[in-house]
Amino acid sequence: MATPAGTPQPEPLRSAVDASEGWLLLEFGATWCGHCQAAKPAVQAFVQGHALDHLWVEDGKGRPLGRSFAVKLWPTLILLRDGQELARVVRPLREQDLALLQNAMTV
Repeated sequence: MATPAGTPQPEPLRSAVDASEGWLLLEFGATWCGHCQAAKPAVQAFVQGHALDHLWVEDGKGRPLGRSFAVKLWPTLILLRDGQELARVVRPLREQDLALLQNAMTV
């Protein structure tokens, strides 16, 4: 399920995300979003440093997956394990901003 950030692809169904196995980092954003571009280096470093799948999801008005996760700001990162949300970070800028995700992986 790993997809490089910004790669166009069909939006997965919520049921597919809920049925996922193992670690999954969902990243909701938009290609034109300045906050998303600023967060990209920190997010990429985090993903490369951990054994987890990363799925970048183009979000926006009328996008069902983002609405089902109540995403309001971009980027929003949601860490799941076996389809269950464990942690969420909104608008990270540095790797330190992702400490909540790191902590959730060690519990």
